[in-house]
Amino acid sequence: MKLLAVETATEACSAALFINGEIREHFELAPRTHTQRILPMIEALMTEADLRPQQLDAVAFGCGPGSFTGVRIATGVIQGIAFGADLPVVPISTLAALAQDAFDSTNESVIFSAIDARLSEIFWAVYLRDANGFAELVGKENVIPADLADACHQKGIGVGSAWRVYSEVLLAKLTQSVISFDADRLPRAAAVASLGVQGMLAGRAVSVEVAMPVYLRDKVAKKESER
Repeated sequence: MKLLAVETATEACSAALFINGEIREHFELAPRTHTQRILPMIEALMTEADLRPQQLDAVAFGCGPGSFTGVRIATGVIQGIAFGADLPVVPISTLAALAQDAFDSTNESVIFSAIDARLSEIFWAVYLRDANGFAELVGKENVIPADLADACHQKGIGVGSAWRVYSEVLLAKLTQSVISFDADRLPRAAAVASLGVQGMLAGRAVSVEVAMPVYLRDKVAKKESER
């Protein structure tokens, strides 16, 4: 299988190619320059692999939650490629990608994903490592005040930018569950690609017309619909 993935929902900007079990990724910290960086990243990956979009089996993208502008960039880029090459799309939660990256580089079985949502709130989700090593959501994703974060009955680690901003609040609330945290970990396209292939094989790909961003925050979605 050949799948292209992008992730631009945070200050990190990345693109990745999954080619028959191997993942190649270009990753940069690029605050406010995602629009300038993501297309050259994709072009470089495709050129290195000597591939055209029409040769891909699918595309995947970090659909949010995250930066409103960042999520829109990834959505727009992937929609353009999918339309042009008539490809199925696999939307992947940014929180899931964050958890997957942690699962891929640690031995932990529980990840508490938390991204700073501004306005004194966080994007929050709990993930378990499933039997195949993939991130499996416990409950649902939420946008909530940090002091309302809930956990499962197992111990794990926290990852994501909210652990820097709200570490004291989160640790006080989840003292029985959180072993440690990594506030510098960011979602990556490589994890989006891995989850995208899993989603493709599980039949979770969608047509480009319904591949939409996920904001979680109702007022943001409302503003968008009113434009």
